[in-house]
Amino acid sequence: MASKEKTFEESLKELETIVKELESGEEGLDEAIKKYTEAMNLAKFCSEKLKDATDKVNKILMENGELKDFKTEE
Repeated sequence: MASKEKTFEESLKELETIVKELESGEEGLDEAIKKYTEAMNLAKFCSEKLKDATDKVNKILMENGELKDFKTEE
């Protein structure tokens, strides 16, 4: 059975849990390093998901069907 990729929300919640655990200071050094590494991987995953979402939101579909970058007027 193929494993389901975590959603952004699941990953963010897991990242928050790990940060709280690390902040508590109750973890031993080896476990803290393991959790820190896992947290960094989750942070990278979340960052990539946000970038992908931002890229999609920044494009609009024009009448002729072409994708064009969306730019706000200041």
